[in-house]
Amino acid sequence: MRYCVADVHGEYDLFCRLLDLIQFNEQDEMFICGDIIDKGPHSIQLARLVFSLPNIHCILGNHEFEFLKYYYALMQDPTDNFDVILERLRKYFQDGHLLEWRVIDAIEALPLYIEEKDFICVHAGAPLDCNGRLLPLKNAEAEQLVYDRKFKDPSILPLSEKCVFFGHTPTSYITGNTDILTYPRINALPIIIK
Repeated sequence: MRYCVADVHGEYDLFCRLLDLIQFNEQDEMFICGDIIDKGPHSIQLARLVFSLPNIHCILGNHEFEFLKYYYALMQDPTDNFDVILERLRKYFQDGHLLEWRVIDAIEALPLYIEEKDFICVHAGAPLDCNGRLLPLKNAEAEQLVYDRKFKDPSILPLSEKCVFFGHTPTSYITGNTDILTYPRINALPIIIK
C-alpha cells in the first residue's frame, strides 16, 4: 500500500500510532509532504525514525526550509567551529540533544517535491498557468513550493493528469472541518474519508 501524509510536526508518538494503525511494513511506501519538524516535542526523534526507513520518502516543508536558513546563517560566522554550530542548532528543537550531523545532512538533502508517474507531492503550492493547469515543477521557486497558500482556496484545484498531494494548508480551510481529503484525478470530485 502507498500512503501520503503531511505536517507531522514532531509528533513522534502520534506518527508511531499511525504506523501501527495502518500496519505499515516493508512492502508499504509512505510519502511525507514536508514539515516533520517543529511545533511538537519530538522533532529530532521523528526525523531520525523517518530517515531510517527506506520506504518513507519525505520532501522539504517550510519548517525544514526555515531550519536550513538558520543553519546556513550560522555557517557564515567564520569564528564558530562545528561543535559550537551544532550546539546552537540543538537549541532550535525541544529534543535538540538528539541532533546529530547526519540528521542535518538528511534534512539538507530533502527534495522540494516528488514526482511519480501518477502523482506529485509538494508541500504548499505549485505553479499553475492562467487556466489552472500545473506547470513543470522543476521551474518553480523553492519559496513557492514551501510557502504558497494558493491551495487553501477550495476553488483552486490544479488541473493535472496526476494527483497532487500537498500539506501546509489545514484541511479545515478547504472543507470547514477536519476531514481527510483526496483528489483522485482531473475533473473528479474530492472524496471525503471519514
